[in-house]
Amino acid sequence: MVRRAMGKKKLDVMAKEREIFIHGQVDEEGKVVVPGCVRNGIDEKSADKIFDEMAEFAKYAFNKSHAACYAVIAYRTAYLKAYYPAEFMAATLNSFLGNLDKIPQYIDECKALGIEILKPEINKSDSRFTTEYDEISSSQTIGRAKIRFGLGSIKNVGTVPVNNIVKERKQNGSYKSFTDFCERIADEAVNKKCIESLIKAGAFDEFEQTRSTLLASFEGIVDVIQSGKKKGLDGQVSMFDLGTEQEKEQMNEIKYQFEEQEEMSNKELLSIEKEMLGIYLSGHPLEKLRTQIELQTTINTIDLRAIDEQVSANLENPEMIMTRQSGKLKYKDGQNVKYAGIISSIKKKYTKNNKIMAFVTIEDLYGTAEIIVFENAYINAGKSLIEENIVLVEGRLSIREDDTTTIIANEIKDFGEQKQKIYTLDITHASEEQKEKLRGALRYFSGDKNNRNVQIKIGEETKPCGQIYLTEQIEKILQDILKEG
Repeated sequence: MVRRAMGKKKLDVMAKEREIFIHGQVDEEGKVVVPGCVRNGIDEKSADKIFDEMAEFAKYAFNKSHAACYAVIAYRTAYLKAYYPAEFMAATLNSFLGNLDKIPQYIDECKALGIEILKPEINKSDSRFTTEYDEISSSQTIGRAKIRFGLGSIKNVGTVPVNNIVKERKQNGSYKSFTDFCERIADEAVNKKCIESLIKAGAFDEFEQTRSTLLASFEGIVDVIQSGKKKGLDGQVSMFDLGTEQEKEQMNEIKYQFEEQEEMSNKELLSIEKEMLGIYLSGHPLEKLRTQIELQTTINTIDLRAIDEQVSANLENPEMIMTRQSGKLKYKDGQNVKYAGIISSIKKKYTKNNKIMAFVTIEDLYGTAEIIVFENAYINAGKSLIEENIVLVEGRLSIREDDTTTIIANEIKDFGEQKQKIYTLDITHASEEQKEKLRGALRYFSGDKNNRNVQIKIGEETKPCGQIYLTEQIEKILQDILKEG
């Protein structure tokens, strides 16, 4: 009990165990359960001193063999990180392959070390994270090492399909085009979901088609290839199989139809990139606001991490934390702070008293932080609490030894002069039946991932009616309701 209490730093239990250690313990019948020091001939003052020494030692104690192993590992990893930083970080990233929660943390560390992270490319990426140099000669590598994003860390891709894609490329050469890729992996257990994820992650950006064009076209192209494979098994010959090689190439251009689409906006590209990779890799929505954010905030994610590191290091005075960035400002539990970033997720909950609250994940330029929003702040935040909205949070720090540092929000509002996107539904001429269907649809499409404020228009008057998760398909459903009759 004493060892467990000391290990867990439970002060109340340790105080109780101190009494038992010194004076012992008896049961209800007066029988001695624990003799204690005094009964064993050790005076109370000496026993008290012995317990103090044990408590002090328990703050951070290792047996020698354990400490020696840790020392060797610490030395080796420190050496590798100092002299081979890119290789070391690539290996570290590979140890969390596919974990979209951990990968962003180590990508941030790479950026802090000045290591460039290259986006995934179908002809350059392997299954895992790899290092690349600007130039490679026969005798040595030249230039600073970079890390190429591994295909295996893209969401919804899977290890087996990726291994097959890389194997085919290494055996038969680079993929010449998107259709060449689709033809060559048709028999390699690479499904449509995998191809869609690769497109969203930007793995085919080296080819001429835009991501939006590929997303609109890939299913049809895959279906044509699968149909051709089936006909081949049945012994049928198509017009595309006849003629010279040059004629076949010309026919292939006709065979595959691309639905040409304008490329998505930069914001949309960054959004789907974040969805697939877990991070903003080719840019960041907050980059253009960097200076404004620095002027209007008092804390960022780097500071929050520094607080956690120092608290976990058993500081003598954990209430006052010096930041790693400035080395001057200090933070303490309950201190008022300002934090800004883009909302990446909102999880709503109800308390035992049936009051609404939310756990909001907000990402700044350096990582993510959890913001706890209780009922009053939640209600007052109103239209600001939607995903991908850039907000300024004013709140107080919650620093705990047994948990990560969070911010409890007092107020959440849109950052700067950002214009809110409001979707307007004109119901001026809608029937009661249409209005009822519309109410039902708005309720159905409202949830944790709301991304657009909605208002209704009746004549010249407009009224807010909450938020929904709006996509092109959902917008079409809403407009179809209004067109009925």
